[in-house]
Amino acid sequence: MKIGIFTDSYKPYTSGVVTSISNFKEELTRLGHEIHIFAPSYPSYDEIEENVHRYFSLPSPSNPDFTLAIPIYPGMDTIVKNLQLDIVHVHSPFTMGRVGLRYAKKLNIPLLFTYHTRYDQYVHYVPLAHDLAREVTIKYSSNFCNHCNHIITPSFEIESIIRAFKVKTPISVIPSGVPIDKYEGGDAGWLRKHYSIPANNRILLFVGRLTQEKNIPFLIQSFKEVKASQPDTTLVIIAQGPLEEELKNLVKSLGLSLNDDVIFTGVLPFSSLVNAYYSADLFVFSSLTETQGLVLIEAMAAGLPVVAVRASGVREMVDDGIDGLLTECDTGELAAGILRVLKDDKLYHSLQINARKKADQLSSHNMALKLEQVYMNMVSTNKVNPDKTLNVKLGI
Repeated sequence: MKIGIFTDSYKPYTSGVVTSISNFKEELTRLGHEIHIFAPSYPSYDEIEENVHRYFSLPSPSNPDFTLAIPIYPGMDTIVKNLQLDIVHVHSPFTMGRVGLRYAKKLNIPLLFTYHTRYDQYVHYVPLAHDLAREVTIKYSSNFCNHCNHIITPSFEIESIIRAFKVKTPISVIPSGVPIDKYEGGDAGWLRKHYSIPANNRILLFVGRLTQEKNIPFLIQSFKEVKASQPDTTLVIIAQGPLEEELKNLVKSLGLSLNDDVIFTGVLPFSSLVNAYYSADLFVFSSLTETQGLVLIEAMAAGLPVVAVRASGVREMVDDGIDGLLTECDTGELAAGILRVLKDDKLYHSLQINARKKADQLSSHNMALKLEQVYMNMVSTNKVNPDKTLNVKLGI
């Protein structure tokens, strides 16, 4: 099959959505499919990847690392038509999602949408009228869903949430997987070699973006309580984002050091990230707005137990007491969960073994096979009823 992926974010931008797209592209290519990605351009980024089609873009006002595609590209209609795509798969209901929708309608081919993000939980980026913005966002994304042929959600919980938004389109639950083979044989001493972490310190690791929805101030405050009980601990934060300076100031205001207590590494290349996972003792996670939390499975693939706040998306990725611990959104409870795992060797090794098993189950290869079946069913149905693919105007 020839599959067109339309996305509002792609390399070199780093996010769970980008990682998911990249992993699925690699696995689907191995399965014999031809993947074409349509994405924004990024300044000073030299393309090294085949079959990636870039739209001109502008920096986002609220996040300079992110660019916004200009959805008009002279000659793109001819390019897309000549590709003879079998299916369009969009990863956002916004700019590039609308572009993908237009091509699916024009070519009369199936449209699939992966609901990666709880868009209604991001209205804090709107300066005013958050309640109204949330209502409009839910209506917009739900309307978009109802004009797709099929939807993928990364968890059953997210399926239930969007069903409550009156989405009627068929839904398949397929988590984003991780390439297990790439998480083997990391360097367990890598973080200590590159950062000033005391030799005896246990290392807690967070990977994500430094944004409000990741709830990182709460994580840092929880770590302060961990540190008070077990001084030989270090929190490593692998991320970048608009809140970096604010978070560093919080660390200093809590009397913690930015040298050996809380370390901000910025974004790391993939090989270094794998080594960082292997270097850590525990993965900690505080986000409340995940649809899945792909980094949780990445950590498990490296044999890291997880202690996380019990929240949407996370609950299905972490089996409480089996491959990690889940706590309420309370600094004392999260700190207590972290300390419990660090101090109980038997519990730690049990969680570690089961974490690897969970990652194996959610490998990118296994998830790609499920996605492939959805594609095949959609294409087959379209061949039987070619006039019923997308025959409704999108009234948003």
